[in-house]
Parts: sequence; C-alpha cells; structure tokens
Amino acid sequence: MSEQTEPVAHVADGSVWVVVVAGGSGLRFGGPKQYEELAGRRVLDWSVEAARSVADGVVLVLPAEDVERPEPAVDVVVAGGATRSASVRAGLAAVPADAAVVLVHDAARPLASHALFRSVTDAVLAGADAVVPAVGVVDTIRDVHGIDVDRDQLLAVQTPQGFAAAVLRTVHAGRPEATDDASLVAASGGRLRVVHGERWNLKITEPEDVVVAAALLERR
Repeated sequence: MSEQTEPVAHVADGSVWVVVVAGGSGLRFGGPKQYEELAGRRVLDWSVEAARSVADGVVLVLPAEDVERPEPAVDVVVAGGATRSASVRAGLAAVPADAAVVLVHDAARPLASHALFRSVTDAVLAGADAVVPAVGVVDTIRDVHGIDVDRDQLLAVQTPQGFAAAVLRTVHAGRPEATDDASLVAASGGRLRVVHGERWNLKITEPEDVVVAAALLERR
C-alpha cells in the first residue's frame, strides 16, 4: 500500500462517513426491496438508522429515478450506477475529502446492529485498511462436482465493511468491479481484519426474507 495508508493517527483524527447502497432494482425480489415495508418502516430506514449510530455523515445511493425522493435522515442522496461497485464509487465521491473512515453497507441488510457498526469502525480506527464482519458457515457445503467442502475453512462475509478512506479511494480509482469492497483492498495488499459478524444480519433477497427479518426484529 502507499505510505498514506500506514499511520493510524490520520484515521483517528478524522470523521466517519457511511455509504448506504440502495441502488438495486431487486430483480430476484420482484421489485425494489429497499422500499419494502418492514416492521412499520422501509428496509433502508433500518439500515440508515444503524449507520447513524457511528456516522458523522451518511450518503444514500438510490436508483437514478429516485434521487429526488425526500430522505431527511441522510446527508446526501446520489444516483447509483449499473453495478454495485459503480454505486459504491458514486457514494464515495460524495464523501468529504477529509473523512478518515468510510463504511459501506448494503441497505438490504436491515438487521445489522449498532454494536456491529461500532465494532467495524473501531477496527479501522485501530489501524486496519479494511474490516469485514463474517460468520462461520453452518450448512454442509458441496461443490458442483458433489465433493464436500470443509466448512470450517469458510466464512460468510457481511456488511457493513469499514475502510481507511484514503485506501478505499485508491482501490476504486481504477474503477474495478467486485462483489464487495474488502476483496479489492485485500487484492491490493491492504491490511484486512475480520471481526465477528451477526448470525441474524441476513440479506433481504427474496420476499420470504422480509417475513424472517420482521420476526427477528420483534424478538429483538
């Protein structure tokens, strides 16, 4: 990594911003799942509230046709791109240049707790270039050839993911594509730290997931 990512002090002294990515069309869900009602609120509202628990500012990435929606709970609304990585870059461009820590969170994970956001943020402040929450895999896994995979060697990666802001900007400068941002940092040689995720931090993918999420929120 470049020398600007080495000192911890520049991270500790700066602000924390969260990019909440809600720019998808929800093809598998059957519609824009970020606006689906969940326990009396929209899915994205739960994610924004959790982001606020650590953030000096929140950028919300929405589909281009929705950027004029009133979103008083966030600081900036921007239009997403054709891919997740493009949407992250759009959100990152709206983060102030002096921000030291940037978290990226998928709005479709509305159950991520305040404690998880805090854990990820603190790990970046402690010096990591990228921080990923992850949980162990509990199902038996087989590959496409029917061969069992050792699940003890696997982790399911979640969001929010946290980054030293300068590092995240650097890896996105080349406009790469990836399913998550921490993999880009790791591929560039950055310091990656894994923290404990949350089993209930599910991703809303299909309509049935909303039912499960509502039940979990009720218990919580």
